[in-house]
Amino acid sequence: MPSPASPRPDRWRPEQYDRFHDERSAPFRALVALVTRRPDLRVLDLGCGTGEHTAALHGELGARITLGIDLSAGMLSKARARAQAQPQPPGTGSKPHILAFARADIATFAPALPVDLVFSNAALHWLPDHPALLARLAGFLARGGELAVQVPANQHHASHTTAADEAGEEPFRSALGGWRRESPVLSPEAYEQALADAGLASACAEECVFEHLLDSRGDVIEWVKGTTLLAYETRLAPELYARFLARYRERLFAVLPDERPFRFAFRRILFTARRP
Repeated sequence: MPSPASPRPDRWRPEQYDRFHDERSAPFRALVALVTRRPDLRVLDLGCGTGEHTAALHGELGARITLGIDLSAGMLSKARARAQAQPQPPGTGSKPHILAFARADIATFAPALPVDLVFSNAALHWLPDHPALLARLAGFLARGGELAVQVPANQHHASHTTAADEAGEEPFRSALGGWRRESPVLSPEAYEQALADAGLASACAEECVFEHLLDSRGDVIEWVKGTTLLAYETRLAPELYARFLARYRERLFAVLPDERPFRFAFRRILFTARRP
Protein backbone atom coordinates (compact mmCIF):
# COMPACT_ATOMS: atom_id res chain seq x y z
CA MET A 1 0.00 0.00 0.00
CA PRO A 2 1.49 3.38 -0.91
CA SER A 3 2.49 5.82 1.81
CA PRO A 4 0.36 8.97 2.20
CA ALA A 5 3.01 10.96 0.33
CA SER A 6 3.04 8.57 -2.63
CA PRO A 7 1.00 9.73 -5.64
CA ARG A 8 -1.72 7.47 -6.98
CA PRO A 9 -1.87 6.53 -10.68
CA ASP A 10 -1.88 9.14 -13.46
CA ARG A 11 -4.60 11.75 -12.99
CA TRP A 12 -3.38 14.29 -15.52
CA ARG A 13 -6.41 15.50 -17.47
CA PRO A 14 -5.56 17.04 -20.85
CA GLU A 15 -8.91 18.85 -21.03
CA GLN A 16 -8.35 20.59 -17.67
CA TYR A 17 -4.77 21.52 -18.54
CA ASP A 18 -5.80 22.92 -21.92
CA ARG A 19 -8.53 25.19 -20.51
CA PHE A 20 -5.87 27.91 -20.56
CA HIS A 21 -4.29 26.92 -23.83
CA ASP A 22 -3.28 30.38 -25.04
CA GLU A 23 -1.88 31.43 -21.67
CA ARG A 24 0.18 28.25 -21.32
CA SER A 25 1.46 28.65 -24.90
CA ALA A 26 3.00 32.09 -24.27
CA PRO A 27 6.06 30.86 -22.29
CA PHE A 28 6.54 28.03 -24.78
CA ARG A 29 6.77 30.55 -27.62
CA ALA A 30 9.18 32.67 -25.59
CA LEU A 31 11.42 29.63 -25.04
CA VAL A 32 11.34 28.55 -28.69
CA ALA A 33 12.47 32.05 -29.67
CA LEU A 34 15.69 31.44 -27.71
CA VAL A 35 16.59 28.21 -29.54
CA THR A 36 19.34 28.38 -32.16
CA ARG A 37 18.16 27.34 -35.64
CA ARG A 38 20.37 24.71 -37.26
CA PRO A 39 19.70 22.11 -39.96
CA ASP A 40 18.92 18.47 -39.24
CA LEU A 41 18.49 18.83 -35.50
CA ARG A 42 17.92 15.84 -33.27
CA VAL A 43 15.55 17.07 -30.56
CA LEU A 44 14.45 15.63 -27.23
CA ASP A 45 11.39 17.21 -25.58
CA LEU A 46 11.13 16.34 -21.89
CA GLY A 47 7.58 16.45 -20.53
CA CYS A 48 5.84 16.75 -23.88
CA GLY A 49 2.28 16.55 -22.51
CA THR A 50 -0.31 16.42 -25.26
CA GLY A 51 2.40 16.89 -27.90
CA GLU A 52 0.96 20.05 -29.40
CA HIS A 53 3.99 22.13 -28.49
CA THR A 54 6.35 19.31 -29.46
CA ALA A 55 4.82 19.19 -32.93
CA ALA A 56 5.08 22.98 -33.22
CA LEU A 57 8.73 22.87 -32.13
CA HIS A 58 9.48 20.07 -34.58
CA GLY A 59 7.93 21.98 -37.47
CA GLU A 60 9.40 25.37 -36.66
CA LEU A 61 12.92 24.00 -36.33
CA GLY A 62 12.56 21.69 -39.33
CA ALA A 63 14.13 19.05 -37.07
CA ARG A 64 15.34 15.76 -38.52
CA ILE A 65 13.92 13.83 -35.58
CA THR A 66 12.03 14.92 -32.48
CA LEU A 67 11.19 12.61 -29.61
CA GLY A 68 8.77 13.76 -26.94
CA ILE A 69 8.55 11.86 -23.68
CA ASP A 70 6.01 12.06 -20.87
CA LEU A 71 4.94 9.83 -18.00
CA SER A 72 1.22 10.53 -18.36
CA ALA A 73 -0.62 7.98 -20.49
CA GLY A 74 -3.57 10.37 -20.74
CA MET A 75 -1.44 13.14 -22.17
CA LEU A 76 0.36 10.77 -24.54
CA SER A 77 -2.93 9.50 -25.97
CA LYS A 78 -3.30 12.96 -27.53
CA ALA A 79 0.38 13.20 -28.46
CA ARG A 80 0.56 10.00 -30.48
CA ALA A 81 -2.38 11.11 -32.61
CA ARG A 82 -0.43 14.26 -33.45
CA ALA A 83 2.56 12.20 -34.54
CA GLN A 84 0.40 10.24 -36.96
CA ALA A 85 -1.00 13.44 -38.45
CA GLN A 86 2.31 15.32 -38.74
CA PRO A 87 2.96 16.45 -42.35
CA GLN A 88 6.38 16.22 -43.97
CA PRO A 89 8.11 19.64 -43.87
CA PRO A 90 8.33 21.19 -47.37
CA GLY A 91 11.65 21.21 -49.20
CA THR A 92 13.31 18.62 -46.97
CA GLY A 93 14.27 16.16 -49.67
CA SER A 94 14.04 12.40 -49.40
CA LYS A 95 15.28 12.02 -45.83
CA PRO A 96 12.37 11.38 -43.45
CA HIS A 97 11.61 13.87 -40.72
CA ILE A 98 10.33 11.96 -37.71
CA LEU A 99 8.13 13.10 -34.85
CA ALA A 100 7.65 10.42 -32.21
CA PHE A 101 6.45 10.08 -28.63
CA ALA A 102 7.21 7.61 -25.86
CA ARG A 103 6.07 7.02 -22.30
CA ALA A 104 9.07 7.51 -20.04
CA ASP A 105 10.09 9.08 -16.75
CA ILE A 106 12.34 12.14 -17.08
CA ALA A 107 14.04 11.10 -13.84
CA THR A 108 15.42 7.90 -15.35
CA PHE A 109 15.25 8.34 -19.14
CA ALA A 110 18.38 8.67 -21.28
CA PRO A 111 18.49 8.89 -25.09
CA ALA A 112 20.21 6.12 -27.00
CA LEU A 113 22.31 8.68 -28.91
CA PRO A 114 23.44 12.25 -28.19
CA VAL A 115 20.97 14.94 -29.26
CA ASP A 116 21.38 18.49 -30.55
CA LEU A 117 18.66 20.03 -28.41
CA VAL A 118 17.26 19.08 -25.03
CA PHE A 119 14.07 21.10 -24.66
CA SER A 120 11.69 21.20 -21.72
CA ASN A 121 8.72 23.50 -21.24
CA ALA A 122 7.02 23.50 -17.81
CA ALA A 123 8.06 20.01 -16.70
CA LEU A 124 11.32 19.99 -14.74
CA HIS A 125 9.76 21.70 -11.72
CA TRP A 126 8.24 18.30 -10.86
CA LEU A 127 11.73 16.84 -10.33
CA PRO A 128 14.05 17.45 -7.34
CA ASP A 129 17.70 18.53 -7.13
CA HIS A 130 18.04 20.67 -10.23
CA PRO A 131 21.85 20.98 -10.15
CA ALA A 132 22.16 17.17 -10.34
CA LEU A 133 19.37 17.00 -12.92
CA LEU A 134 21.01 19.57 -15.19
CA ALA A 135 24.35 17.76 -14.95
CA ARG A 136 22.61 14.61 -16.17
CA LEU A 137 20.80 16.41 -18.99
CA ALA A 138 24.05 18.03 -20.10
CA GLY A 139 25.35 14.51 -20.74
CA PHE A 140 22.61 13.98 -23.34
CA LEU A 141 23.99 16.70 -25.61
CA ALA A 142 26.20 16.24 -28.65
CA ARG A 143 29.05 18.70 -29.09
CA GLY A 144 27.57 22.10 -29.78
CA GLY A 145 24.22 20.85 -28.50
CA GLU A 146 21.85 23.17 -26.68
CA LEU A 147 19.72 22.96 -23.55
CA ALA A 148 16.57 25.13 -23.43
CA VAL A 149 14.28 25.01 -20.39
CA GLN A 150 11.32 26.88 -18.95
CA VAL A 151 10.16 26.23 -15.40
CA PRO A 152 7.29 27.85 -13.49
CA ALA A 153 8.54 29.94 -10.56
CA ASN A 154 5.22 31.00 -9.08
CA GLN A 155 5.66 29.11 -5.82
CA HIS A 156 5.35 32.30 -3.76
CA HIS A 157 1.98 33.27 -5.24
CA ALA A 158 -1.10 32.77 -3.05
CA SER A 159 -2.33 30.10 -5.48
CA HIS A 160 0.57 27.91 -4.33
CA THR A 161 1.23 29.00 -0.74
CA THR A 162 -2.44 28.56 0.19
CA ALA A 163 -2.32 24.92 -0.88
CA ALA A 164 0.86 24.30 1.12
CA ASP A 165 -0.62 25.99 4.19
CA GLU A 166 -3.78 23.89 3.90
CA ALA A 167 -1.71 20.72 3.64
CA GLY A 168 -0.16 21.54 7.01
CA GLU A 169 -3.51 21.46 8.81
CA GLU A 170 -5.65 18.53 9.90
CA PRO A 171 -7.07 16.27 8.66
CA PHE A 172 -4.87 16.76 5.61
CA ARG A 173 -1.55 16.78 7.45
CA SER A 174 -2.11 13.27 8.79
CA ALA A 175 -3.50 11.97 5.51
CA LEU A 176 -0.46 13.33 3.67
CA GLY A 177 1.99 12.08 6.27
CA GLY A 178 3.29 15.62 6.74
CA TRP A 179 4.06 15.98 3.03
CA ARG A 180 3.45 19.21 1.18
CA ARG A 181 4.43 20.34 -2.29
CA GLU A 182 7.73 22.25 -2.25
CA SER A 183 9.15 23.68 -5.45
CA PRO A 184 12.74 22.76 -6.37
CA VAL A 185 13.00 25.76 -8.72
CA LEU A 186 16.12 27.88 -8.24
CA SER A 187 16.92 31.53 -8.82
CA PRO A 188 18.24 32.61 -12.26
CA GLU A 189 21.68 33.13 -10.71
CA ALA A 190 21.67 29.63 -9.25
CA TYR A 191 20.70 28.16 -12.63
CA GLU A 192 23.56 29.95 -14.34
CA GLN A 193 25.96 28.49 -11.77
CA ALA A 194 24.48 25.01 -12.07
CA LEU A 195 24.78 25.12 -15.85
CA ALA A 196 28.42 26.18 -15.61
CA ASP A 197 29.08 23.41 -13.06
CA ALA A 198 27.53 20.96 -15.54
CA GLY A 199 30.19 21.92 -18.09
CA LEU A 200 27.91 23.99 -20.29
CA ALA A 201 28.84 27.37 -21.80
CA SER A 202 26.98 30.54 -22.79
CA ALA A 203 24.52 30.04 -19.93
CA CYS A 204 21.74 32.58 -19.72
CA ALA A 205 18.84 32.50 -17.24
CA GLU A 206 16.14 35.08 -16.75
CA GLU A 207 12.92 35.46 -14.80
CA CYS A 208 9.89 36.58 -16.80
CA VAL A 209 6.45 37.53 -15.57
CA PHE A 210 3.58 36.53 -17.85
CA GLU A 211 0.43 38.47 -17.05
CA HIS A 212 -2.75 36.58 -17.88
CA LEU A 213 -6.18 38.18 -17.94
CA LEU A 214 -8.60 35.58 -16.58
CA ASP A 215 -12.37 35.97 -16.42
CA SER A 216 -12.37 35.95 -12.61
CA ARG A 217 -10.36 34.83 -9.59
CA GLY A 218 -12.22 31.53 -9.80
CA ASP A 219 -10.18 30.75 -12.89
CA VAL A 220 -7.04 30.71 -10.77
CA ILE A 221 -8.46 27.62 -9.08
CA GLU A 222 -9.29 26.04 -12.42
CA TRP A 223 -5.71 26.76 -13.51
CA VAL A 224 -4.05 25.08 -10.53
CA LYS A 225 -6.51 22.17 -10.60
CA GLY A 226 -4.72 21.17 -13.79
CA THR A 227 -1.23 21.48 -12.26
CA THR A 228 -0.27 22.25 -8.65
CA LEU A 229 -3.38 20.84 -6.98
CA LEU A 230 -2.88 17.52 -8.77
CA ALA A 231 -0.02 16.87 -6.37
CA TYR A 232 -2.57 16.89 -3.55
CA GLU A 233 -5.40 15.21 -5.44
CA THR A 234 -3.21 12.22 -6.25
CA ARG A 235 -2.30 11.79 -2.58
CA LEU A 236 -5.70 12.24 -0.94
CA ALA A 237 -8.80 10.06 -1.02
CA PRO A 238 -11.50 11.60 -3.26
CA GLU A 239 -13.79 12.67 -0.39
CA LEU A 240 -10.88 14.21 1.51
CA TYR A 241 -9.60 16.02 -1.57
CA ALA A 242 -13.08 17.52 -2.04
CA ARG A 243 -12.81 18.98 1.48
CA PHE A 244 -9.27 20.16 0.75
CA LEU A 245 -10.47 21.94 -2.40
CA ALA A 246 -13.39 23.60 -0.61
CA ARG A 247 -11.14 24.96 2.13
CA TYR A 248 -8.56 26.02 -0.43
CA ARG A 249 -11.18 28.01 -2.34
CA GLU A 250 -12.36 29.74 0.85
CA ARG A 251 -8.85 30.69 1.95
CA LEU A 252 -7.72 31.77 -1.50
CA PHE A 253 -10.76 34.00 -2.05
CA ALA A 254 -9.99 35.67 1.27
CA VAL A 255 -6.72 37.03 -0.16
CA LEU A 256 -7.42 37.46 -3.88
CA PRO A 257 -9.39 40.55 -4.94
CA ASP A 258 -12.75 39.93 -6.60
CA GLU A 259 -11.88 41.61 -9.91
CA ARG A 260 -13.11 40.96 -13.45
CA PRO A 261 -11.01 40.41 -15.39
CA PHE A 262 -8.55 39.02 -12.91
CA ARG A 263 -4.88 39.74 -13.54
CA PHE A 264 -2.92 36.56 -12.84
CA ALA A 265 0.81 37.34 -12.81
CA PHE A 266 2.78 34.14 -13.38
CA ARG A 267 6.55 34.05 -12.86
CA ARG A 268 8.67 31.69 -14.91
CA ILE A 269 12.39 31.13 -15.41
CA LEU A 270 13.79 30.52 -18.89
CA PHE A 271 17.36 29.37 -19.36
CA THR A 272 19.61 28.15 -22.13
CA ALA A 273 23.18 26.85 -22.37
CA ARG A 274 25.37 25.05 -24.86
CA ARG A 275 27.81 22.15 -24.72
CA PRO A 276 31.21 23.35 -26.05
